[in-house]
Amino acid sequence: MMATFIATASLKLSDMMEGSKVRKVEEEMDKILIQAQNFYQDTAIQEGRGRFPGQDKYNMRVGEYTTELDLINDLENFTTFDSQKGANWCSVFGIAHEEAPMPIGALIVNDTIAAVEKCDACAETRFAGHDDWQYKFGGNALKSPFQDGHFIYAVIPGSGSGEDAEPPILYIADVENPKYLNKLLQF
Repeated sequence: MMATFIATASLKLSDMMEGSKVRKVEEEMDKILIQAQNFYQDTAIQEGRGRFPGQDKYNMRVGEYTTELDLINDLENFTTFDSQKGANWCSVFGIAHEEAPMPIGALIVNDTIAAVEKCDACAETRFAGHDDWQYKFGGNALKSPFQDGHFIYAVIPGSGSGEDAEPPILYIADVENPKYLNKLLQF
């Protein structure tokens, strides 16, 4: 009887610990989204149109997704840090940040600045995505509480102009299990 009690209690404790990790991830993703919103607002004022960290221009993607539907479809099967789907996402704070390095075996990449010839009329004050994020967080990184966790993001490009304008869409996830640990920001 005592063994059953101990086994049940340890399962409950394990569930509580996992639940607290999920809550911590959600809180950290909310912090990232707040900084993304601030970045978007700042660039809208300075450049005339908002963009997210890592975007050289509002109509350029970050990561490999050009449509939200493609990203959502991939999320359905993106449940582990070492999934091939990770190659379509970028690290929020950099794959080798000493405070929050990417898990070994993950395929996440760092965002880079687009070649000048690919980006007419880009802002001169653009940096690689992880540099933008680190700047917003004072050089610090938010670390996932999960052993194989790491914060990743992708931006679906905006399009159009005037009344036909579509703003970009930002997705944030924890590579521990992006299918369930993700949030989005859309204006």
